[in-house]
Amino acid sequence: MTDFPGAPTNPGDGRRLRVLAAMSGGVDSAVAAARAAEAGHDVTGVHLALSANPKSFRTGARGCCTIEDSHDARRAADVIGIPFYVWDLADRFREDVVEDFFAEYAEGRTPNPCLRCNEKIKFAALLDKALALGFDAVCTGHYATIVVNQDGSRELHRASDTAKDQSYVLGVLDERQLAHALFPLGDTLTTKEEIRAEAAARRLSVAKKPDSHDICFIADGDTQGFLAKRLGTAEGDILDEDGTKLGTHTGAYGYTVGQRKGLRLGVPAADGKPRYVLDISPVNNTVTVGPADALDVTALTAIRPRWCGTPPAAGVPATYTAQLRAHGADVPVTVELDPDTQELWVRFTGEPVRGIAPGQAVVLYDGTRVVGSATIATTERRTQARATA
Repeated sequence: MTDFPGAPTNPGDGRRLRVLAAMSGGVDSAVAAARAAEAGHDVTGVHLALSANPKSFRTGARGCCTIEDSHDARRAADVIGIPFYVWDLADRFREDVVEDFFAEYAEGRTPNPCLRCNEKIKFAALLDKALALGFDAVCTGHYATIVVNQDGSRELHRASDTAKDQSYVLGVLDERQLAHALFPLGDTLTTKEEIRAEAAARRLSVAKKPDSHDICFIADGDTQGFLAKRLGTAEGDILDEDGTKLGTHTGAYGYTVGQRKGLRLGVPAADGKPRYVLDISPVNNTVTVGPADALDVTALTAIRPRWCGTPPAAGVPATYTAQLRAHGADVPVTVELDPDTQELWVRFTGEPVRGIAPGQAVVLYDGTRVVGSATIATTERRTQARATA
């Protein structure tokens, strides 16, 4: 039986694994399921119904949760020759991802719903259900690599092709979840075009389907409008760093740190340069703007860490690199874990990093290995005292 690196095998027995392949209806998850089946595992495909009204989610190139996607996933499973089911996780998704999204924006933070979905849905609700039904692992089309150590422990690493690496959104997985995860595309040193060519060679109709992007549960892509329907409108002030009123807004939740467009300021900057959102205060419903260099962050604190294995020693500074956006570059940092609060203090040892928003995730790396992930709580800027959410 052939296999791929990181498969959760029982050493020495060569047993065939029961694998539940999460099939979104896209090309990556379809090829991942096909590779798992080709490796000799007993694979069952499942599409997650995440909306009580699937038509409210995106369609075509901008979705991953539509009726069309479930049909595409079913057709791919039929071609691969594996059983296929649709599982209704709409209530769990609404509670753990959508409601969390609203709550974070209401508090002036900028969440990443893809990380929350991986943490709470794909590798919690789905994995727990899979294990209860006797499956050994959940397989997805993420580009990341699992390395198995000699002692049997597992590490999450970047994909072999760093251009497609998705380890950032998987940094919320713990060691137990990694022990039951398969990422068949992670060690693939191929381009996306070659993945599509493989799908076409396997006669999968999704070979030419465009990739999904943006937030799947916002049907028209209008995040501010989506938030306004739930959180309502409330006029507030847009201020400069000195507290001078420059304009008004209809809801502070509609802005994020680093935003430049859509400010509609009535008073131009004295130097004629663009202004950016520096802070959002839900307490008094104000948005503070300023020059680009006021966004330079030298350090941050992060809460609710999740470790992909052994955590760093508490109270002892450690050297890592950090990634702060899904497609952001690595930056060198020193990290210290508070032994009492479990809060992380992260200091950038190179150039300051611009436009970091509370609520986003910081993912730590030791080389290519993912150490863990935490939620950004506060930032310290080069030009001002630490800003809080």
